Amino acid sequence: MKYCVVLPAHNEENFISHTLDSLVNQTVLPLKVVVVDDSSTDRTGEIVASFAEKYSFVSLVKNPSESKHEPGSKVIQAFLKGFQTLKIDYDIIVKADADLIFPEEYFETIIGHFQADDKVGMAGGFAYIPKENHWVLESLTDKDHIRGAFKAYRRQCFEDINGLQPAMGWDTLDELMAQFHGWKIKTDEKLKVKHLKPTGARYNQKAGRKQGEAYYRLGYGFLLTITSSLKLAYNKKKPGLFFDYLQGYLSAKRGKISFLVGPKERKFIRNYRWKKMKEKILPSFKEVRDKKVFK
Repeated sequence: MKYCVVLPAHNEENFISHTLDSLVNQTVLPLKVVVVDDSSTDRTGEIVASFAEKYSFVSLVKNPSESKHEPGSKVIQAFLKGFQTLKIDYDIIVKADADLIFPEEYFETIIGHFQADDKVGMAGGFAYIPKENHWVLESLTDKDHIRGAFKAYRRQCFEDINGLQPAMGWDTLDELMAQFHGWKIKTDEKLKVKHLKPTGARYNQKAGRKQGEAYYRLGYGFLLTITSSLKLAYNKKKPGLFFDYLQGYLSAKRGKISFLVGPKERKFIRNYRWKKMKEKILPSFKEVRDKKVFK
């Protein structure tokens, strides 16, 4: 199976060479690597150009855009700019960040998962971040969710979900819509991806409110939004984010902001999210209960 990688990059001169090195040293090389220089003011473009001179499958696309960071939308707009330049046939499309180090066998293994089960629509590994001279599992990593920093899509699945939406919540919407269309999500904990710049390090209060807005646009409803907000704030170890999420949700509801999906999809999303929460909560509850009984 042939795969292409699109990497949006904004001021990544400290990391982009590590990412590209890990891509050009894969045991199965990509058909194409497109780096979208999204209005960088540092040497990101120069570094990518040097790789493009050496490797014919690496290309650089300039994307003049607003310099301000808009959570969710800006990175996907850059991705789409790069995706539109692909004029070759491929089986797998990969959206990746420009601050990653992939293990050498990463994409060989990902291809193996797609080949082993033709219902697998998306696949990815686990994210590890630097902490006190060690690589530790990123707190947002979940076996049921592929990190937005590195997502591989089977072409048919990518087309079924109508690509990626330039909005906060895109990396939840894609998986929910994939499952709505009958595709499986595959995560492989053995594939350890080094994430050099942890997600959220540069996000602010506005980003938190955008997340709450995303919950509304995905059709979560108030109770599911509260539950999801508590969980996400806990995972990020920032309790105050809960109130930003809730404020964003309520603001979007008052403003009657448009939904990202239709009524059938929203109903599926709510049912699916509640189902997954029950699957995680009930075993924990039973375990606590059984321990009390045996004591």
